[in-house]
Amino acid sequence: MVNRVHLLAGIVAPLCIATFFLSTVVVELFGSHAAVAQLKSLIVTPGLWILIPAIAVAGGSGMFLSRSRKGRLVETKKKRMPFIAANGLLVLVPCAIVLNRWASAGSFDSSFYLVQAIELIAGVVNLTLMGLNARDGLRIAGRLRMRPTASMKAS
Repeated sequence: MVNRVHLLAGIVAPLCIATFFLSTVVVELFGSHAAVAQLKSLIVTPGLWILIPAIAVAGGSGMFLSRSRKGRLVETKKKRMPFIAANGLLVLVPCAIVLNRWASAGSFDSSFYLVQAIELIAGVVNLTLMGLNARDGLRIAGRLRMRPTASMKAS
């Protein structure tokens, strides 16, 4: 059961971030300020109410599952999780809230776009880290083969 919960949360969290990222880019390129404000509002509610629990559940269930496992991949995943959580809670969430407030007030100035750039960069970082954790999780579960390294090929 914990495996399925971990899998579901591990899919939902990066899917949320990817959705926020892609919708932000598309609306900024092709939408009006009103569309940007609407999107920022949706990212905060219900978006963050889905993302934050998904990250927490993925991290918590991952820690639970890793109790009986050892190895380099498990340790690497454990080391990434604090960065994913901190980036989410200390960068992505505050950026989303501030951008929502500014957009709803119609304040689309250089500060808005600077914070948005920070948010997009932090989103890419979290997507990358989550993707690496997903890849390593699939390897741990035996669903993805490890690519042979140069030293393995020489043997």
